[in-house]
Formats: sequence, C-alpha cells, structure tokens
Amino acid sequence: VGSIPVVQMSSTTAITAAKRAVGKLKPENTAFLLCDIQERFRPLIYRGETIVRTAQYMTSVAKALEIPVVASQQYTKVFGPTVADCFADVNDLKTTPTFEKKLFSMCVEDLNEHLKGLKRSSFVLFGIEAHVCVQQTALDLLEQGHDVHIIADGVSSQQSYDREIALQRMSQAGAWLTTAQSAAFMLMQSADHPNFKAVSKLTVEHMKLPNEFNHAEKD
Repeated sequence: VGSIPVVQMSSTTAITAAKRAVGKLKPENTAFLLCDIQERFRPLIYRGETIVRTAQYMTSVAKALEIPVVASQQYTKVFGPTVADCFADVNDLKTTPTFEKKLFSMCVEDLNEHLKGLKRSSFVLFGIEAHVCVQQTALDLLEQGHDVHIIADGVSSQQSYDREIALQRMSQAGAWLTTAQSAAFMLMQSADHPNFKAVSKLTVEHMKLPNEFNHAEKD
C-alpha cells in the first residue's frame, strides 16, 4: 500500500497564516469604510440613531489614530447626502473622500482605485443597509483578498431580521464581526499608545450615549 504524501509547511508560512487567520487590526494597514449613512435612510433604519452615533465614534477614532476614512453615497439625488452627525466636526465630512454610486457594493471602479492608492489590507466597515450594500461590499473585499471587519453596533437595516441574517452571512464568508470599542482598542494595542488618552476620552463620551444594541431584542 502506497504511503500518503505529507505536505510540509515551512514554519514561516505557518506563522504568517496564523497571524492572518486571527484578524488583528493595525493602524498602518487599516482603512475605515462608511457605507451609505444618508439623510433619507436615517429615520427608516432599525436602531438608526445608534448607527449614526457609532459612525461618529468611529470617524473620531480614525482621526485620532490617523486612519483614512472613505465614504460612499447611494444615488445621492434620491437618498441625500451623508448624515453630518457621522462626524464630530463637519469639516471632516467635507474632506472625507466620498464616492457616488448606484451599484449596491461600495466597490465601484473609482473607489477601488482610491483604496489601491491607500495600500491597506484591512477594512473596517460600518453603515447601511447591512443585508444589501454593506454585505455586498464585504463580499467584494473578501473576494479581492482583503481582511474585512464588520462593526456590529455600526451596521443595520430597515428590518432587524435582515440585519441579523446579514451578520451571519458575512461571518460565514470570512468577515470578522467586532464592535466599535473592540476595534478601537485593538488598533491601539496598549495603554502606552501615544493617543490612548484621546481615544479613551472618546470612548467614555460615546458610552454615555444610548446604544440600543445593549438592550434585549423585543418583538
């Protein structure tokens, strides 16, 4: 009986694979993607105000840690501009690269080219709707070979069940589910980080605001 060949994996390859598999975030490799949080959708989205508050926290963390933020808007003529409250400083909204689209995924040609220029391999994704634009963006980025991190308290849909299934679907496809605070502190890694106090202050202020996902789901 012939022996079964054993495929040897070098220690370096094994270590590299293990590092990639755990989905760690590092500022120098990371960009934040703000997907379609627009005025027309704001009153329609399940836990919508929490989504906006989380987006503001994430964009503030990005500013403190010098992480690029890229935004998209779905058919702005119909659905309106990005909600200004997604940024603590409206001037940051004005300077954020924002891409118009009709494709549901954020990965339109000009946005893809912009991301290539950033030379990032990990993308932190938050916005709406979870089961359409967010999900299709996540799948496209995963297909391109990127790491994708979904901010669970930063994505939603008009219906809670659509959100729930979308989170499962993205996780099954290989995206990492995390929370806004978890992502922020992973990016710093240590209390010795030079911007730890700034991000901690943002976190304390954010925790004072209502987060509807902390409450038990009700029919």
